[in-house]
Amino acid sequence: MTEAPKMAKASDKGKAYLDELAEDLCAAADVQRSVMFGMPSIRRRGGKTFAGLYGEDMVFKLNGDAHAEALALAGAHLFEPMAGRPMKQWVEVPPAHRGQWLELARLAEAGLDD
Repeated sequence: MTEAPKMAKASDKGKAYLDELAEDLCAAADVQRSVMFGMPSIRRRGGKTFAGLYGEDMVFKLNGDAHAEALALAGAHLFEPMAGRPMKQWVEVPPAHRGQWLELARLAEAGLDD
């Protein structure tokens, strides 16, 4: 039997980052905390997930220019929770770019309308 891939466990520091991000987003949009595939996430209330925590990195579902700009950040890459199967719309962004996470989350949430 093949062993199932292991998801990066959200660290306490990562959870604190996510809490801060979710609080900032909730002030401006109708969003809520959730879980997607075992990953702590943020989604529109009653809707789709657009951001999540993977270890200490954040992942964002992005389109167009926002997707390209996020991928251009040092250390950012396509989210690939299972080797060889990248999630093409999702970009994993390390905490070195934490100052940009709120804007990326806003762009990801707005992109759900596209």
